[in-house]
Amino acid sequence: MSEPRSINQNHMPDALPNFRNLGVVLRIVLAVNGLALLVALTQAVSIPNVGQRMIDGSAFLQPVLLSSLLLLYIFNGTLARIGYRNGIVCVLLSVALVSGAISLLGGELFAPPAEQGAFNLWRCMVLGMVVAALLLTYFRLRALSLLPALPEARLQALQARIRPHFLFNSINAVLGIVRSDPKRAESALEDMADLFRMAMADNRELVPLQREVELSRQYLALEHLRLGERLKVNWQTQDMPQDALVPPLMLQPLLENAVYHGIEPMHGSGEITIKLYRSGKEMHLDVYNPCQPHGRTHTGNKIALANIRERLALQFDVEARYSVDAGEDYYRVHILIPYVREESR
Repeated sequence: MSEPRSINQNHMPDALPNFRNLGVVLRIVLAVNGLALLVALTQAVSIPNVGQRMIDGSAFLQPVLLSSLLLLYIFNGTLARIGYRNGIVCVLLSVALVSGAISLLGGELFAPPAEQGAFNLWRCMVLGMVVAALLLTYFRLRALSLLPALPEARLQALQARIRPHFLFNSINAVLGIVRSDPKRAESALEDMADLFRMAMADNRELVPLQREVELSRQYLALEHLRLGERLKVNWQTQDMPQDALVPPLMLQPLLENAVYHGIEPMHGSGEITIKLYRSGKEMHLDVYNPCQPHGRTHTGNKIALANIRERLALQFDVEARYSVDAGEDYYRVHILIPYVREESR
């Protein structure tokens, strides 16, 4: 029998890079041209000759690079569905075939007649596969370096939910209404169960934004049991697409920070504003909360916010942005991610 996996155990990120991601494409272009420059430097006999070597090499390199990127962009969804190992084989074979085809079509443009033939064809194909393998290795190592953000997110979320501050107060709030409002108490316990279930689930895949909203509403309902009218919430979801996908546990930790660091230390009531909307091909998540000016606030190490930034980098690379606007009496977090739907993955 296999041993159970620990909640904070690192798992291999068995997934190819998203070839439709702008950050991935830019990294590939820069890496390939960087390798070309390195080769030109080793072959050149003088500084002016470096530029000539780059021009000569680019005549073959750029058509192969752009054609391969276009092919991988078109079949990105298929590569994601056939599995990691099969995907690697398909990527390597695709780059090899593109390299061979362009070598044949280019003829004397890429190699003099004396160097043409089967050897030159195989050389181009092998070089293309080697460069592709190096790039796939780089993206895998990069994913491994960011991988701790995923299990740590699950662990941090679970710890936050079982924190005595939240758990004990929620249980006390439920006990206080068990006799007077048993249906509401039952609903609160179901909300707590959903929060635990989501925290312990496998959170590597994107999930429907609507589910994240429901989970966040359940969390706020539990906090409302103990804070009462001190906690006011303004949901602005009229422009939220119903089919959007987002990283899991993205919204609830922001709301937990807003309650714990913003509303709870205040003397009176405060309103948290959550605005979710789509603008073109981008999804925006905006969470605003007031805070006590020059007053007592809870201290925190902002682990949850740092973890969200790491997960955004892992999921979307440079296509995601995270910004914080903090004033004397307010705190706002704004997250921008690509608009992803189930059929577009």
